[in-house]
Amino acid sequence: MKIYISGISGTGMGPLALMAKQAGLTVFGSDKNAGMILPELETAGIEVKIGEQDGEFLKQKIADGVDWFVYTSALPKDHPELTIAKESGVRVTKRDELTEYLVRELNLKMVAVAGTHGKTTTTSMITFAALKLGIPAAYIVGTTLGFAPSGSYKPGDEFFIYEADEYDRNFLMFHPWLAVFPSVTYDHPDVYPTREDYLEAFSQFKAQCENVIDEINGDVDFKLAGAARRRDAELAMTAILNMAPEIETEKVKAVLDEFPGVGRRFERLADGIYTDYAHHPEEIAATLDVAKDEAKIRGKKGIVVVYQPHQNTRQHEVRDGYVDAFIGATKIYWIPTYLTREDPDLVVLTPEELIAGLKNADVAEPAELNDELFEKIIKYRDEGYLILLMTAGPADSWLRKNVEKS
Repeated sequence: MKIYISGISGTGMGPLALMAKQAGLTVFGSDKNAGMILPELETAGIEVKIGEQDGEFLKQKIADGVDWFVYTSALPKDHPELTIAKESGVRVTKRDELTEYLVRELNLKMVAVAGTHGKTTTTSMITFAALKLGIPAAYIVGTTLGFAPSGSYKPGDEFFIYEADEYDRNFLMFHPWLAVFPSVTYDHPDVYPTREDYLEAFSQFKAQCENVIDEINGDVDFKLAGAARRRDAELAMTAILNMAPEIETEKVKAVLDEFPGVGRRFERLADGIYTDYAHHPEEIAATLDVAKDEAKIRGKKGIVVVYQPHQNTRQHEVRDGYVDAFIGATKIYWIPTYLTREDPDLVVLTPEELIAGLKNADVAEPAELNDELFEKIIKYRDEGYLILLMTAGPADSWLRKNVEKS
């Protein structure tokens, strides 16, 4: 079967492409920009066209034979490739249907991790432990992993560890053998107009699961920095013990205590400089909790936060939640919101407006992604502060490029 994936090099689609290729499917695709998973796709021998997605590359592939066109939810409805694929008569679906197809055809037991926060870290922890402990498991994680590719399948795998995304209700496609829920609050107002809509989707998903883990005792003494990370580790340990009950608890704990972290989840870019995907008040508070522990361990004077909000629609919903989310930061540089999938009728909230609602607004100031900001970051770093960028937008690539050059 020949699969064309649009948006193939991103963290949502790239790991799926890797797993599909290893499962024996022919996979190729395109992306407007080179995403984080591109190097892994190239290593796996997957053909990727980077550049303007005007449909010409897709037409060539359709002429040679395409059975299935898979696209990311981020693709606009009038995207050239999506339009051409539909007109060609090729099967067209989002990623969730291809994922479900692989689970069914490969006869895998799905271990899904779902929730508002903590999905990526918990999924990565379960994957890390499964690999270290020899548990036969395929997996898809929505980020880069320093210890393994972001997606994998090998003959003989029994389980499938999956970061089940609630955006666009994707996770409702699945009926997991086991589901893990790190945290469920509220997010994605562009898909779920109210908190009730959001919680109802999770209730439906839980009802579709054979087994559920959403509570822990909280009495396991992990060595990892941050209460949120230690909670994720206990959830991961519980999942592993369900998958392989013959393994001793202390052995699983010892493995998880060695968890090295993953891309964009409190990822260390250089001495004193970290980047994280947090862009929701509860994620921010949890990430700052990890940063406080890390700063104490490494003898840092304090924490300097650079924050780029994601999506103006979300800001209108969560702005009140920022009130005490940044408590503990020595300094905050607030970048304008990264705009995507917006409601044109909503006024764009400015950094000044969002900062005004903070309890510690006196330590925050608006900033832009420019040389002046990076100079301030380096000055604070050199003075002994921990620098923490939190963003789901392009500020991450901006910081990486500047760190590489410095």
